[in-house]
Amino acid sequence: MKIYQLSTLLFALILLLATCSENGQSNEQLTNKHEYLEKGKTIASATFATLSGKLQEAMQEGGVQNAVSYCNLAANPLVDSLAKIYNADIRRTALLTRNQANNPTARELRQFEIYRSTHKAGKTMNPVVHSIDPNTVAFYAPIQLMPLCEKCHGKVGESISSEDYEHIKKLYPQDEAINFATGDLRGMWSISFQK
Repeated sequence: MKIYQLSTLLFALILLLATCSENGQSNEQLTNKHEYLEKGKTIASATFATLSGKLQEAMQEGGVQNAVSYCNLAANPLVDSLAKIYNADIRRTALLTRNQANNPTARELRQFEIYRSTHKAGKTMNPVVHSIDPNTVAFYAPIQLMPLCEKCHGKVGESISSEDYEHIKKLYPQDEAINFATGDLRGMWSISFQK
């Protein structure tokens, strides 16, 4: 009888541990998963459209150096203003960042590693949502490099001129966000909002 109770207790403990996320919060099933995915996609799409539109304008006005200078000054404030509109925390993160403020958190790093493995296997990377806590949802989506992005994130001496990269290094001395090609996994959207 004691062995049965002990094994039942052990099974219950294992089950309890399996249902908890690594940060100690309950990893409950999201009842409105589709709704949260759509909300995250909407926020990411609007943010991408705004950022890329402004960067293209800056590039047309003054080339790569003007676009990088614009990004250095205006990208974060622009994202912050969109975050207020959507009542969300909007981040772009990566393993190799240009702006060190975009380095991934432990939670983001776990998801990014999943995307990296999926990408290496040649499989489709899809947006996902997770419950962070009883009130907050995290939305993650991969960011793949587009052709225009190679002018700032490609290979120095090939798609990035040496002069342009010197300018990038002046603004971002710890830059690691180069040597990417179109289609590479460049980074990840990390957006959190209230349930």
